[in-house]
Amino acid sequence: MAELSIVREHALGLAKARKIAFQWAEQAEQEFAMQCNYVQGKHEDEIDFVRSGVKGRLTVTETHFTLHAQLGFLLGALKGTIEAEIVKNLDALLAPPERTRENKKTR
Repeated sequence: MAELSIVREHALGLAKARKIAFQWAEQAEQEFAMQCNYVQGKHEDEIDFVRSGVKGRLTVTETHFTLHAQLGFLLGALKGTIEAEIVKNLDALLAPPERTRENKKTR
């Protein structure tokens, strides 16, 4: 089995990080047919996700997103591609909102 481990730091605080984690879970369910179970805790949240050939957990704290996943034999061959897609999606969710064109012009 191939394993993925991805850690992203953030300065959002737990409340905003929860919103992003929930968006990530919705996206994983819709785009990748994952079954996600979101458990909210006092200091951290956990999203367990599973589908054929993949199982893992995304842990969310006020300062980090930590994703660990195990890929089955067939998906293990695509580990690099899968990891790149997860990183791209998570980084897009964590990216600061783009300023509008008007705000850019006034600076």
